[in-house]
Amino acid sequence: MKITLAEDTISQDELNELCTWIQAGNRLTKAERTIEFEQLFKDYIGTDYAIYVNSGSSANLMMIYGLKEAGYLRNNKVIAPAVSWVTTVSPLIQLGFDISLCECDRNDLGLDIQHFEQLCKEQRPAFAILVHVLGHSNQMTAIQAICDKYDVILIEDACEALGSEALGKKLGSLSSAASFSFYYGHHISTIEGGMVTTNDKKLYNVMVSLRSHGWSRDLPAEERQRLTKKHQVDEFRNLYTFYHPGFNLRSTDLQAQIGCGQVGKIPHITRIRERNFGLYKRQLQDFFNQTSQTDVISSFAYGTLVANRMGIYKHLRKNGIESRPLICGNIGRHPFWTQRYGASELPVANHIHDHGMYLPNHHNMSEKDVQHVCETFLQVAKPLPQL
Repeated sequence: MKITLAEDTISQDELNELCTWIQAGNRLTKAERTIEFEQLFKDYIGTDYAIYVNSGSSANLMMIYGLKEAGYLRNNKVIAPAVSWVTTVSPLIQLGFDISLCECDRNDLGLDIQHFEQLCKEQRPAFAILVHVLGHSNQMTAIQAICDKYDVILIEDACEALGSEALGKKLGSLSSAASFSFYYGHHISTIEGGMVTTNDKKLYNVMVSLRSHGWSRDLPAEERQRLTKKHQVDEFRNLYTFYHPGFNLRSTDLQAQIGCGQVGKIPHITRIRERNFGLYKRQLQDFFNQTSQTDVISSFAYGTLVANRMGIYKHLRKNGIESRPLICGNIGRHPFWTQRYGASELPVANHIHDHGMYLPNHHNMSEKDVQHVCETFLQVAKPLPQL
């Protein structure tokens, strides 16, 4: 029995439908299907706008640069979570921000409230980005209150949290903007792809322009007309005038065609992932498990802490079970960070770095599969005390 960390959510039927759609002569580059996919996704998340891009990493890049280009940032200071992903943090480096890494919470592994407020008070950053680790919500009410107190814009990396809910809303709808990933290993897939969600009309317009070179041709008609009038751009130059120093972060209608069929699967996938999380939690009671204020947990994987990680990894691999580090541990201990800033010594994040691991969870795992993983894990695993 081989149990992988992730399995493809694109079915053979969807591939057959995609072949038929391609052969019908539909346009493959970004066009009407992208707009339809964005509409379906924003309605699911519960936001006013969604922008489809070529990856979750690009989604982070675009919403971070969108805040800057929209003129929303009073300085170049930002807070990012130590337990995160490289492309949560790397755009901040690439765009020249002054970054403070925040310790992770001992329970939900998101931002530590006490350290976050200390950083906000001392640094007075323009904005902060958080990660909903493995589908578990950060303490959003407390974090937003701190952001309001210190005038900090908040954005969410929700790439591991599609389908999770807190405070009666979907994660990814609780801040100024949020990112999602549709890579193979995530909750749904468009092969590669990502999405940004927001309720901010100005930010949306800036990001739509940034996605495609900085031009206006993809913007709503009202905004296009405003820009051409403001900058005195005539009809001849209109399609080739650039209002922002943009990127090419577009995905394709071919991938949006897949995405349109994937959105309807999210509730079922969420139920299976949440069920599996509960099974793991009951069977591994002597080991760390995340607890959070999440009402619905679309569990990305089961995260835990162990005393003998390499031994467990080798034993699981021998028995056909994949595992991996918990996200990537403390981002402040990776070479791309330490070569610039030195090691980030945050005790809880370091504990995650040294002892954290994922056990598999995906939509094709049965209760029997979870039982098998737990039994194999328990044959060699040694627990650590709770954080």
